[in-house]
Amino acid sequence: MIATQSFTTDFSSKEPTPIPGLLTGPERMKWINRNRYYYQSLLQFLRYTIPAGRSVLDIGCGTGYILDQLGPSRGVGIDSNPNLVLHGQEQFPHLNLRCANAKQLDLQGETFDFIVITDTIGYFDDVQQVFGQLHKFCHANTRIVITYQNFLWLPALNLAEKIGLKMPEKRLNWLDRADIAGLLDVVGLDVVRTGRKMLMPRYLPFVSNFLNKYVANLPLFNSLALINYIVARCPQPAKPLSEQVVSVVVPARNEKGNIEDIVRRTPVMGKQTELIFVEGNSTDDTWSEIQRVCATYVGPHALSCTQQQGKGKGDAVRKGFGMATGDVLMILDADMTVPPEDLPKFFEAIGTGKGEYINGTRLVYPMEKEAMRTLNLLGNKFFSIAFSWLLSQRIKDTLCGTKVLSRENYNRLIANRSYFGNFDPFGDFDLIFGAAKLNLKFVEIPIRYRARTYGETNISRFKHGWLLLKMTAFALNKIKFV
Repeated sequence: MIATQSFTTDFSSKEPTPIPGLLTGPERMKWINRNRYYYQSLLQFLRYTIPAGRSVLDIGCGTGYILDQLGPSRGVGIDSNPNLVLHGQEQFPHLNLRCANAKQLDLQGETFDFIVITDTIGYFDDVQQVFGQLHKFCHANTRIVITYQNFLWLPALNLAEKIGLKMPEKRLNWLDRADIAGLLDVVGLDVVRTGRKMLMPRYLPFVSNFLNKYVANLPLFNSLALINYIVARCPQPAKPLSEQVVSVVVPARNEKGNIEDIVRRTPVMGKQTELIFVEGNSTDDTWSEIQRVCATYVGPHALSCTQQQGKGKGDAVRKGFGMATGDVLMILDADMTVPPEDLPKFFEAIGTGKGEYINGTRLVYPMEKEAMRTLNLLGNKFFSIAFSWLLSQRIKDTLCGTKVLSRENYNRLIANRSYFGNFDPFGDFDLIFGAAKLNLKFVEIPIRYRARTYGETNISRFKHGWLLLKMTAFALNKIKFV
């Protein structure tokens, strides 16, 4: 079912010369056409992960068929078989296909939005050396997408070769998820998420699509899937912590008694710390108190405030982020159940490149009495399990109010927001789903969750819990069942 070629031979000529005995371009395309359902399913996953119009480097590109199907703005393909490269240059002249050894790549300083290694990692004679080459082709937002075959399928793949359903070939190695993740770690690359796809690589009407879209994503069944994937990144801090400006957005509804303490207790972070209060539909004097504090404040922070015209925390957060001028964007709930003194932990994690979406978790340290009601705690634990599975990244506390990401990534999230639509009045899931779709690296920071000292919670356990379940179901078809 998979038409690949050994990558042990070293070809470095920019003008490849055909070599008798190696797989030819027409033969490669014959196998692709014979297994079209497999390749279309693989491309469906790749297109979800790699939007059209991005720059893409495909290592082990063959004839360039997959690279072409991804619709890159700039597509560069590398393969060690000159026969395949020559055919691809004729078929896809808009691509830059080159004959080269994956261990010794020289692309003269080019960087890419995505680096793809599809169904070829088992044919490298030194996987670590290939991975070690990738740093020089990465910028801060580059994502490396690796797909490879599940070792459990080896007997079926061997049988497929014998009966003519798959091109005969000899692999150099079989690597599992832990092997590949370990090699990525050794060369300083960071795994973002992992997963598996496809239970049925041949087309059977109705059956194949049902198995591959739904059943293959379920626990236990998922371990039997044919395609394994890893999405990785090359960690690169944007600039020194001392040069970064931090914007802290504080949504505030009926929180009059906490405003002055928030300003007093928020630490100075980076070059400057900006506090933005967004008041929304309060029935007490929260807005008057915010105005008073901002007008009389003398200190190191830059303070500003506004009132939201819409409703909900999500609307307030979006308005605050729209006003922000910082490199780093933070959310701090005005109830101060997450202490402002914990914010530097979040700043250090994102500012040093340890993560790209930093989420607080209240479910590690013991909580103060009355900080979280029992039903809320059980709900949070349920959503922790559900979303770790849903996002293919570990996330322990989806509803902690303190979340941090860079301005650059937030702007990318806005540009991609139409994929999910405006469905989240809380704002938590708009950010979580958006960050997952961008393949941002999640990092969680444990915090000590405090009981309120002023006011009452704005969350309705049952009404909002039901809404969260509906949003989870909505996200299944946007993130998992794709």
